[in-house]
Amino acid sequence: MTSDEAFADEQLSLHVDHVGDVAVVVARGEIDLATVGGFRTVLNDLMVDGHVDVVVDLSDVPFVDSSALGALVAAHRRARGLGGALSVAGIQAPVARILELTGLDRVLASYPTARDAVGRVDQG
Repeated sequence: MTSDEAFADEQLSLHVDHVGDVAVVVARGEIDLATVGGFRTVLNDLMVDGHVDVVVDLSDVPFVDSSALGALVAAHRRARGLGGALSVAGIQAPVARILELTGLDRVLASYPTARDAVGRVDQG
């Protein structure tokens, strides 16, 4: 497994771990209008570089807004279009509620932990 710091500011940090062919984006902080640009860039760069199986670990993300949801949906669609999959893991209750209210809990594959998600992709 390799790890790279992909983005960091005062409100959000993103690290990318590579587990086999799966890229795991570990987010810490809030993903909102102020930070979504870095989040989108990291997801886009991974796919441009050929990483089409992506897990977004949200276990340290207490809040997302509509711009974050839009970024997740766009990355999900792009990954599927490239023959891969984007899934989320470790969702905290407030974020889970937002996904439920928007119906995205039925669109995005969700797992208790990033390890569970990576295992599921490997079985894929």
